[in-house]
Amino acid sequence: MTTTPQARRQLRPTGKLLQEDARRHHRALLLQQLFRDGPASRADLARASGLTRVTVSDLIGELVDTGLLEELGAPATSRVGKPPTLVGLAAESTHIIGIDLSPDDRITGAVLNLAGEVKARHALELAGSKGAHAVALVGRLVGELISMTDRPVLGIGVGSPGVVDARGTVVDAPNLGWTDVPLAKFLREEFDAPVFVANDANTAALGEHTFGDTGDGGLMVLRVGTGVGAGLILEGALLHGHRAAAGEIGHVVVDPDGERCACSRRGCLETLLAVPHLRRRLAAGEPTAVLTGVGEQLGAALAPVVGTLNLHELVLSGPQELLAGPLLEATDRTIRARTMPVIGDELVVRTSTLGDDVVLVGAAVLVLAGQLGVS
Repeated sequence: MTTTPQARRQLRPTGKLLQEDARRHHRALLLQQLFRDGPASRADLARASGLTRVTVSDLIGELVDTGLLEELGAPATSRVGKPPTLVGLAAESTHIIGIDLSPDDRITGAVLNLAGEVKARHALELAGSKGAHAVALVGRLVGELISMTDRPVLGIGVGSPGVVDARGTVVDAPNLGWTDVPLAKFLREEFDAPVFVANDANTAALGEHTFGDTGDGGLMVLRVGTGVGAGLILEGALLHGHRAAAGEIGHVVVDPDGERCACSRRGCLETLLAVPHLRRRLAAGEPTAVLTGVGEQLGAALAPVVGTLNLHELVLSGPQELLAGPLLEATDRTIRARTMPVIGDELVVRTSTLGDDVVLVGAAVLVLAGQLGVS
């Protein structure tokens, strides 16, 4: 997977700047500019950021010394006089470990560079592991990925199913048998590295927003794997919700007489759409009819959300052979039939341009945001 600076989008900051964080904030401004728009001169960075040239020169010198930035020489065409020296992000200076826990049969991981490019991959079979066994398996995968890079590790990012709080504790992930599992703390102590854990759908939304082919309107990424969840980005900000449970649409009941769900209720959307359930339905029925029926039920469940939030894009993320085609078409058609034309006419319903890498790339964004202030 390759990316270009033009494809990168950044989240609108939502926190308040503390006085003691001014230098870190200024450094993040410069890194954001270079991350989003590509190489630039010190003078251009000063103009774009509003910082003084002295401040920019000082910060750029520090970042070059640490290896995060590199000097690239003069641009191919420059004005009369001494040509400026461009600086850019040194994408290979340090690597990121990204982990995706959303597949139904395995856990996957990758080594990524600062441009979100996958440099190495690795996966371990889940083989029904739950609880402490699943936690140990995540630790094993991280350790094996770290051994696959010879660069310093900037951090570890993890996209996990379920509800994840701001500390990186998995509050509830029924499909993994996790309740109040301090996953970030465990990995931080195990590997002595910064760790960032978030819900897998939120992580996918970050990946799609930052590196995917998204527009400017509201974005929902529906992540379909061992469970079903949604990540929402509205007006440039990731929506967390009360108790960090925004987007848990997989446990909205769509059929009160349906199958028993892992959350103990009956007929949750997850019992229709999660990969294990969907594959079982496909094995028992005619594929096109099954996928169309599930797509219609999904569209009916999502139409109120799309209408309420006036979303511009709905991105389905998961196995392409299941989500593309009849299921996607039925979802799209049903949402348009159930929402006002002013909302449905410009709605984009598609699968992720990042494919199976969307959570891995989003995990890299978690680390970039947490460590460098870029996203």
